[in-house]
Amino acid sequence: MPFEALFAPPALREAVSDEAWLRAMLEAERALAVAEARVGVIPQDAADAVEAACHGRFDATALAEEGRRVGNPVEPLVRALRGRAEHAHWGATSQDVLDTAAALVARDATGLIVEELDGLARACADLAERHRSTVMAARTLLQQAVPTTFGLKAASWLVGVVHARSRIAAARLPAQLGGAGGTLAAFGNRGLEVLRSYCEELELPEPVVPWHTRRLPLAELGAALAVAAGFVAKIGLDVALLAQTEVGEVREPPDGGSSTMPQKRNPVRSTLSRACAVRVSAAASVLLNTLPQEHERAAGGWQAEWDALSEALALTGGAASSMREALEGLEVDAERMRANIAGETLSEAQRFRIDAKQPQDYLGSSESFIERALQFYRA
Repeated sequence: MPFEALFAPPALREAVSDEAWLRAMLEAERALAVAEARVGVIPQDAADAVEAACHGRFDATALAEEGRRVGNPVEPLVRALRGRAEHAHWGATSQDVLDTAAALVARDATGLIVEELDGLARACADLAERHRSTVMAARTLLQQAVPTTFGLKAASWLVGVVHARSRIAAARLPAQLGGAGGTLAAFGNRGLEVLRSYCEELELPEPVVPWHTRRLPLAELGAALAVAAGFVAKIGLDVALLAQTEVGEVREPPDGGSSTMPQKRNPVRSTLSRACAVRVSAAASVLLNTLPQEHERAAGGWQAEWDALSEALALTGGAASSMREALEGLEVDAERMRANIAGETLSEAQRFRIDAKQPQDYLGSSESFIERALQFYRA
């Protein structure tokens, strides 16, 4: 079953697909040859031959099958490239190419995730603006506490989304180039020149030293993705709780039906967002657990990262996409919110002010907090 189509939108599935990884590996090989020719390590005609070879057709599935023998798909790709251009992969190692491909895949995918989070932030900001004075019960430990507004709840969502977005936007993986043992020995005393030119060609950050077994950039990206997906799931949980039949304060867009109970209005998008977040957390834990790696090349930890990174990227975007759709079409029942406030929660004076629609008298700094959240978003 094509389950991934349930959780992640097409653009994100494509961004982490086998074909996307293959394109990124070929781009790494192409950029390496260009950088080497620019520095003078290989002749320009040799680099041209590599570049032409990288524009050829390759089968991602076949490369993966062949890669079982050596534990990665780069080695069979390099053999195929060298059949067309002898200077392909000059001075590099397989991990250089695959890690750089991971940086390229992550850059493209995080760009899509940021767009989804921007859309989710806009939806939160719109709800905060429109419902500044929509009175509802604040709930602590799932029990009614004191009055608040739905606008303030949405403002809190907004700040969390903006915070998570900023972490993902800042988490860029550097290029990788260290050669067989992380010394760039094949380039003699020109290794740093090649590295700098390589990073410039790819428009990726330049690492201070090779990060073959220093996997902090990848772990930090995984953590940022898990935090973002987890917070999106918090919004989904709030919406699902508010949408319960007995509460009925919000409703998702009217297409969350049931196969046996057509009367139901299920919070499907919130449900999918929460499911995505569970899986992102699991994938991110793989990226964190592979931090301890052996000496200068990992025996298993590196290989465990690839699928985990793809899944964390696609499903973080999927969580944000589903939640954006939920909030953009969210129906807010202001009258039900007001009616649900239990009498024992309020004094008689507070009840009178609610009925008189004067929330400024009993909501403290709610309005100011909403304005602060909107300013934080606009900044």
